[in-house]
Amino acid sequence: MSNHDHAGAHHRGELATPADGKANRRTWWVFGGFAAIALVLLVVEHRAHLLGWLPWLFLIACPLMHLFMHGGHGHGGHGGHTDRGAEK
Repeated sequence: MSNHDHAGAHHRGELATPADGKANRRTWWVFGGFAAIALVLLVVEHRAHLLGWLPWLFLIACPLMHLFMHGGHGHGGHGGHTDRGAEK
């Protein structure tokens, strides 16, 4: 019979990873490379469709920028509208 420990990291539910995380970084670099290639191929193959939507994207961008960049219609962030000297 061999004398070895069966309560290793795998049996406790922990994953065995390298100390410096090189495998994790490499995985994200590979995924990013494939995602970049896929994006380029989508843009090249569907350029005519994308250019047809361009004017509509500009039109929808205006109200979206108004809502998200101005903080909605509450305008609660505008300070200094009251004259504090008149309160005395």
